[in-house]
Amino acid sequence: MANSVDDDQKPLKKIAEAFKDLANTLNSQTPDAQLEVGPFSHACSLVSPLFGCLGIAFKFAEMDYVSKVHDLCETSKSIGTLQMMIDRDMEANCVRKGGSHTRNLLRVKRGLDMVRVLFEQIIVTDGNSLKDPASTAYAQVFAPHHGWAIRKAVAAGMYALPTKAQLLKKLNEDETSARIQMQNYIAASTPVILYVDKLFLSRELGLDW
Repeated sequence: MANSVDDDQKPLKKIAEAFKDLANTLNSQTPDAQLEVGPFSHACSLVSPLFGCLGIAFKFAEMDYVSKVHDLCETSKSIGTLQMMIDRDMEANCVRKGGSHTRNLLRVKRGLDMVRVLFEQIIVTDGNSLKDPASTAYAQVFAPHHGWAIRKAVAAGMYALPTKAQLLKKLNEDETSARIQMQNYIAASTPVILYVDKLFLSRELGLDW
């Protein structure tokens, strides 16, 4: 029974609560509220296991996402806020260089967005297949930035996705509790994602690189 599982083994709940804390930080402060790199990167790290649960179709996303979240976690030891992190990269003229903290932040933000769309689609899609929700999430968030070879590999991997029941079992959730936590993540991650977008757009960096 999912209800008897310790909260530490319920990643969806931990993810939703961590992003709710971030959203509260943004909502409770003045219009120039800032997110600290530490809490942000910690919340993002909790999302990492989700990509692993989706199997081979999202293996590229898991490897890419995990390495870039790790970079942000390390960065939090020396840089306070996301705003400061981007501004330092701009001063060093390395924003768009591979491996820059700002470029890594953009990639991590896409991972958060993909999970948000995936959850939205799971909630509104009947049946036990994750193929349509996962395909929609990939097409909306990742596909525009990927070349033909990766898109083809992901399309092939979609046939190896777990079923919704298998995914929920891996996450120690039943259908009702999973829906609640997915809705909580959608609500909490949306202002966080918009905040990161605003950091890029206000500096005229764009979001499509």
